[in-house]
Amino acid sequence: MADVSLEIRKVIFEKYNNPDIRFTNDEIFEILQQNNSIDKSLVIDDVEKYFTDLCDAGLMRNIAQNFTTQYFKLFDDVEKIKCNSCNVESPIGKSEPRVCPACRASI
Repeated sequence: MADVSLEIRKVIFEKYNNPDIRFTNDEIFEILQQNNSIDKSLVIDDVEKYFTDLCDAGLMRNIAQNFTTQYFKLFDDVEKIKCNSCNVESPIGKSEPRVCPACRASI
C-alpha cells in the first residue's frame, strides 16, 4: 500500500489546491477510501497522525475541529516537484521546505 501521507498530499493537490478553500479530514479520508489509496481496514482515527504531520511540515493548518472532524486550510498553493534522488513527483506547498516527502532528500 502507498505512503498515506503522500496519498493525502495527492488528494489535496487534485481537489483542494487553493489557500482560500477549507477541507476536512473526513472528506480526504472518504476520497482515499473510494480511490483504494489506503488499506480498507483503516478508520479515520488511524490517519489522524498523518494530518498532524502535514500540519507540522507546514503544508496546511488546522482551523477548527468538531469531535473527530478537523477543518484545514493550506498555507500556500501546492505544486508537483520531481525529486532527483528518488525520481518521485510529489505535491509540495510553495511555502514548505524543499524536502522530498518520499525519500527526505533535499530538492
